[in-house]
Amino acid sequence: MKTFVGVTDGDWFEFLSGRGYLEEINFWQPGGKTHFRALKEGELFLFKLHSPDNYIVGGGLFVHSTLLPVSVAWDAFEAANGAESLDEMRARVEYYRRRPGDALEDYTVGCIILTQPFFLPRERWIPVPEDWKPNIVQGRTYDLEREPGLSLFRSLEAAMAPQSSTWPAEMRDPQPLQENRYGKPVLVAPRVGQGGFKILVTDAYGRRCSLTGERVLPVLEAAHIHPYSKGGQHRIDNGLLMRRDLHTLLDRGYVTVTPDMRIEVSRRIREEFENGRDYYVLHGREIRAPLSPKNVPGKENLLWHNENIFRG
Repeated sequence: MKTFVGVTDGDWFEFLSGRGYLEEINFWQPGGKTHFRALKEGELFLFKLHSPDNYIVGGGLFVHSTLLPVSVAWDAFEAANGAESLDEMRARVEYYRRRPGDALEDYTVGCIILTQPFFLPRERWIPVPEDWKPNIVQGRTYDLEREPGLSLFRSLEAAMAPQSSTWPAEMRDPQPLQENRYGKPVLVAPRVGQGGFKILVTDAYGRRCSLTGERVLPVLEAAHIHPYSKGGQHRIDNGLLMRRDLHTLLDRGYVTVTPDMRIEVSRRIREEFENGRDYYVLHGREIRAPLSPKNVPGKENLLWHNENIFRG
């Protein structure tokens, strides 16, 4: 198992560590040109403050990395981006980009999505490994089963143990940091939150509406097939990327997708609104499948929507 120690902004850390329990956060990168590929899903991403504070101060479980317009990153995670507002987030990004941004420019930022984040109190900050070089700008990877990564793992165990009993149940079972019976670190399946769900579904469908093929990202939304409020999960196979108006119609039962992946439009649109011609054109069409077969909508989720939400 590997970990990546990422260099982070002190203000970002202070802001997030002061907000109490967070389900997920976005560790953004200002350049917005390179995908982060150092970790597998479920491995540890750790936070190291800028020098002279050469300490590891927290971390989280890696879920996904992507490149997004800054406005989309804000819409997905809001304050979990480490800022109070989109304007504040833009100011921080532009500080590190070393150039002021055009107020209308929706520039791209790198997004590293982390779940189950933890923040260590000052007295339990961990000194960086002895081989850490002062010229490291973004971070570096360590193997947690070999030195010096193994010692880092042990230090993390010790630093996190005193506070683990006070964490919410979601953080205690499973722990963000676990060992198998041989004393080695093991991967933990990360629990995706609402923001992560939005981005995972967006990328799973190649950033195109699953019903129409629309590519304009600001009008596309990740829709739950089985609503989270009714017991559905933040899983890709419970999601569809949809144009905003179609998402609304799905949620209100005027549109559904059948288990054979075909669009069905309710007659009630015509009956209640005396309109809907643009929507009826979609009736009977097969949806655009996600890029990977493993992310195809679950038939049980589609059937649940057909039977419990769709208005026929």
